Amino acid sequence: MRRYFDTWNARDFDAFEAQLAPEVDFVGPLGTANGPAECRRGIEGLSEIVDRVEVRAMAADGADVITWFDLHPRDAGAVPVANWATVENGAIRHVRVTFDPRPLLA
Repeated sequence: MRRYFDTWNARDFDAFEAQLAPEVDFVGPLGTANGPAECRRGIEGLSEIVDRVEVRAMAADGADVITWFDLHPRDAGAVPVANWATVENGAIRHVRVTFDPRPLLA
């Protein structure tokens, strides 16, 4: 999961997509995505309004990884985010995200 955030911050979307399982799915307040290409498009789109993400804490319990991080949008203050991901066979299989999207939609 550290690579997930590192590649996102680096805007290395090829490397970002490469760590996703073929059957990856994403659910969050701004939408859903299925498959690596769709997940990549979502992160690329979010990266147009978010300068970076800053991981505050990460904890793993078996295949489940919980990450608390801040989104840093260009025109708003930091947006706190909770991310629950499942990693299977070295690839990210599920991502569930929750946050208040209003600062990003303003």
